Amino acid sequence: MRKNERIGVRLPAEMKRTLTRIASKEGRSLAQVCEIFLKGGIASYRKEGPKYLQRFLTRQKNEDSRQ
Repeated sequence: MRKNERIGVRLPAEMKRTLTRIASKEGRSLAQVCEIFLKGGIASYRKEGPKYLQRFLTRQKNEDSRQ
């Protein structure tokens, strides 16, 4: 697949540090790791539909309320 598009994403610093650690551990670039996670998320969304996103949004809301 030809890669000819870019996106910019703002995210928490801790998430970037985690992604960077994963990339280092796997011997891959940060961009490759992000692409892999995005492909996995897209595949799961295609299977589950909106329930896939809702699961993460509910989890995030619960974690935020505990802090």
